[in-house]
Amino acid sequence: MKRRTFLQSTLASATLFSIVPRHVLGKGFTAPNDQITLGIIGTGKQSHGLAGQFLKLDECRVTAACDVYRQKLDRFVKQLNARYAEKLGRPSYNATTAHTDYHELLEKVDAVVIVTPDHWHAIPAIAAMESGKDVFCEKPLSHTVQEGRAMANAARKHGRILQTGSMQRSWERFRHACELVVNGYIGEVQSVRVNVGDPAVPCDLPAEPGPEGLDWDAWLGPAPARPFNAVMAPPPSFDGFPMWRYYEEYGGGILSDWGAHMFDIVQWALQMDHSGPVAFVPPPDRNAKRGMQFHYENGVVMTHEDFDRGWAVEFNGTEGQLQVSRSFLETNPASIASQTIKPTETRLYKSDNHYQDWLQCIKTRELPVCDVEIGHRSASICNVANIAYKLGTPLEWDPVKERSNNRAANKLLGKKYRKPYSIGI
Repeated sequence: MKRRTFLQSTLASATLFSIVPRHVLGKGFTAPNDQITLGIIGTGKQSHGLAGQFLKLDECRVTAACDVYRQKLDRFVKQLNARYAEKLGRPSYNATTAHTDYHELLEKVDAVVIVTPDHWHAIPAIAAMESGKDVFCEKPLSHTVQEGRAMANAARKHGRILQTGSMQRSWERFRHACELVVNGYIGEVQSVRVNVGDPAVPCDLPAEPGPEGLDWDAWLGPAPARPFNAVMAPPPSFDGFPMWRYYEEYGGGILSDWGAHMFDIVQWALQMDHSGPVAFVPPPDRNAKRGMQFHYENGVVMTHEDFDRGWAVEFNGTEGQLQVSRSFLETNPASIASQTIKPTETRLYKSDNHYQDWLQCIKTRELPVCDVEIGHRSASICNVANIAYKLGTPLEWDPVKERSNNRAANKLLGKKYRKPYSIGI
């Protein structure tokens, strides 16, 4: 399905959106000149940054928030209302509503922003799309391959716009790096190195008394029942990123947490947005945290490896080398980095603002820069890599069928949901 020709199956005409207001179009439809109301699900550290991004954009308004940790929810709503009051030049502002059940939030907004732990991405995203809402979902898009496929299928079935929060695709540095690779400025790509963190491990944190105001059972949701530990849900006073992401029951390790950014750039540069590697080969040492090889069908071998540049990507071609991160874009020869991509050469999707791009696509019904299928494919690399590290065995991978040649690995493509939670797969 072509990005710029994707239209919603019903009321698809862009002209219609320009003349019919939202209340006439019905739930889930927005006129270009009408303000898009947003609900934020999850009010931890990342949500404050995202709210700030949407606060800058006049065509949207965050009108609802949801969390199962009441103190975090109340703090978020209070701070957001204060920021809107300042922006609007008012002495006070109290229009943002607080909810502990995301189903209530879905009744009040046009679109949702999901900023929960990874294990809680798929269920509210699919529920939102089924109810006619467009979705911005943080990366990695999905906790398992099956969840990602279910999210992609739901977006297509219900004609929804889903932007994955892999915002590096909207950074000029990464786009330029990928265009240099795509257009052969380093020659034919032979190998790639990606440095991100460790794979996920089983959670072994000790039990601690739960804090007041946190519905711990709801926080766990579809994950296995276990005692509370503040590492996974730190108090509102904690200013860092919570480390639930280390543990396989809730995240995918830093391999997924940062891999969803950096493997995504490799996918873009290799023009593999709707595919992926065909083999995952873990290192011989079962305890190793680096060394996984990813083999693409075109012969390119990507390695999960620390090459002393921080979280970064290195492309090695027949005529040069390119390294890129959030801090630098460097090439060998150095002259490659400053090359200007010609109008006649391949140009990648240009988005200068990841959040604006999503809002614009809500109006036009075009696919955004990091559409659900793209987010799913990049997350799948992380998900399958975690499986290969866990099993310690090479896996052949069919990116069309999204299955491996290993029965044990295939069982890990999904997960068992604690009742009554389900995404219908």
